[in-house]
Amino acid sequence: MTDLKEKDEVTGVETTGHEWDGIRELNNPLPRWWLWTFYACIVWGIGYVIAFPAWPLVTGATQGVLGWSTRANVAVAIEEHEAKNAPLVTALLSADLATLSENTDLNRYAIGRGAAVFRAQCSQCHGAGAAGAKGYPNLLDDDWLWGGAIDEIAYTVNHGIRNETDDDARFSMMPAFGELLEKPEITAVVEYVTSLTNPEHDADLAATGSELYAENCSSCHGEEAKGDRDLGAPNLSDAIWLYGGDREALTETVTYARYGIMPAWGQRLKEVDVRAVSAYVHALGGGE
Repeated sequence: MTDLKEKDEVTGVETTGHEWDGIRELNNPLPRWWLWTFYACIVWGIGYVIAFPAWPLVTGATQGVLGWSTRANVAVAIEEHEAKNAPLVTALLSADLATLSENTDLNRYAIGRGAAVFRAQCSQCHGAGAAGAKGYPNLLDDDWLWGGAIDEIAYTVNHGIRNETDDDARFSMMPAFGELLEKPEITAVVEYVTSLTNPEHDADLAATGSELYAENCSSCHGEEAKGDRDLGAPNLSDAIWLYGGDREALTETVTYARYGIMPAWGQRLKEVDVRAVSAYVHALGGGE
């Protein structure tokens, strides 16, 4: 490279020896302001490493002499926020949920807090808009398996459904009728259930299914198939289905049964958050 260096004829400055397409790079010194800025950045970087957390280690990072922490800052901000809301939290914990809507300010706070809890904890199953999905109930309508009064919603949220962690969880079990009935009998029962909401059905087959329904299903779903909320048995006479209402889906349900599980959120959330999210769900439009 040294052999390639020469002085530029125009400027008299020595070149670096680099050349691209006939263009030679002049070996001009760096601007003094740039050098001082560069040195200042080095000094600043050394100071930053000493003062603040910087170098990642196996189980953490260097803490720095100032002991600064974003987590600590967030914790302080949370404490300040909770201190401001403490009176509302106390009031919500002691409030009668059935009359919560009469207290406008407290109800507004509960719904706002509950909406945040719902988005963080419940939307993954029930959807961001609470419209549900296959196997996950729509919380916007008035079709409730266990009751839609705010106290009933709070109980369901608190203890969950068919989980193994809470002894007070809502619990019901539909038999797998594939082990109890023959396939033609299941087909007849499905046709009867279909006839409750679909005018296009086989009347003779549905009549046979009606008798089988009375013998095997009416004890839970009721003689008129209106369901029983105390048992968590759904209403079969409307057009609202949790797992699908076509013949194929109904056949699968009758044959193998369903066993949806909801966590006991009372074991994961603060009591105030359980009450808040219950108020939010109740206010969505389907609460009774």
